[in-house]
Amino acid sequence: MSMAGKVIKCKAAVAWEPNKPLVIEEIEVDPPQANEVRVKIVATGLCRTDLYYLYDSDNTKIFPMVLGHEGAGIVESVGAKVTEFQPGDKVIPLIISQCRECRFCKSPKTNQCENAWDVVPHNVEKAPVSKLNCNGKKLLQFMGISTFSEYSVINQIALAKIDPAAPLDKVCLLGCGVCTGFGAAVNDAKVEPGSTCAVFGLGAVGLAAIMGCKYAGAKRIIAVDVNANKFKKAEEFGATDCVNPKDQSKTISQVISEMTNGGVDYSLECVGDVELMLPSTPVRHWRQDTLGQTPPTIRRVQPDHGRRCSRRHALESCLQGWGVSVIVGWTDRHDVSVRPGQLIAGRTWKGSVFGDLIGGLLQRWLSFWKVLLSPQRNAVALTE
Repeated sequence: MSMAGKVIKCKAAVAWEPNKPLVIEEIEVDPPQANEVRVKIVATGLCRTDLYYLYDSDNTKIFPMVLGHEGAGIVESVGAKVTEFQPGDKVIPLIISQCRECRFCKSPKTNQCENAWDVVPHNVEKAPVSKLNCNGKKLLQFMGISTFSEYSVINQIALAKIDPAAPLDKVCLLGCGVCTGFGAAVNDAKVEPGSTCAVFGLGAVGLAAIMGCKYAGAKRIIAVDVNANKFKKAEEFGATDCVNPKDQSKTISQVISEMTNGGVDYSLECVGDVELMLPSTPVRHWRQDTLGQTPPTIRRVQPDHGRRCSRRHALESCLQGWGVSVIVGWTDRHDVSVRPGQLIAGRTWKGSVFGDLIGGLLQRWLSFWKVLLSPQRNAVALTE
């Protein structure tokens, strides 16, 4: 029976408050209005960014909400003024929307959109725009998407139609991790044939970055992670060297510098760890004393070799003169700073969002991801 124009009841994993487990609830999903599409979510990935906003973010105004942004599904119904989608279409939600009309969308210099942020509410005070409801409360739609629900209503500028034959449980990874890492290497770092690269963090984004480096023709790709169990997979994706910072007596930037005669041409930080972005030089910070004053103090960042891959420094791993370091991992909890000499010497420090990919071109990228068709592990039902 068609539910077009009607409220749908379904299951969703709801985050009622920070630092608490998600709760499987029955929620109500409103029908789509003008420019909106209701999508049956078939598969979703769990991105580190979801966990960041659940456990680490300082923004408590986003609760209650339904997380999830790396998904794929099938169009259930469409609202007025929707012309590019129809029921039955396979789609991938986009974390970077494309209105195709603003100055950003018309510029080849970025994949960002001025109108996108009107689609994505950042706190629960804007939850009335959400189409998800539970126990009489509006639930914030994370990034305007919320793939941790069996159904979601998404603005049409935040959707990309894909090949009807695409396996949704595989290509859902294109919704964030794969495109973010691959594009950061190819579109933002602009890795060149014969170059050397270092990729920090071997999650989905980091592995995709390795794929991008290999695709671009890098001759040497150094994979860095504190979990040695990830190295075999990294090598399968194209890494030529694997380094565990816990096994080193020097900082990882020093190790990489020695391995590459001064540093790599390109480094990609795919963890979201501020200390990985920073150089190991003195950092000025403020300390609140008992009188309420804030005198400046100097703290020298020292390497911590045994505990975790922090205080290792992606920027310093780049070669002085032309090295490019790209910040890919997401965080907004801390400021970052750098000594001017690190950049004056010729290094470039830049960021990347969704791999500088334009969502409307997502269909073309499907041909790159044969690896996604291999058997997938750790797939579970929403209720599990």
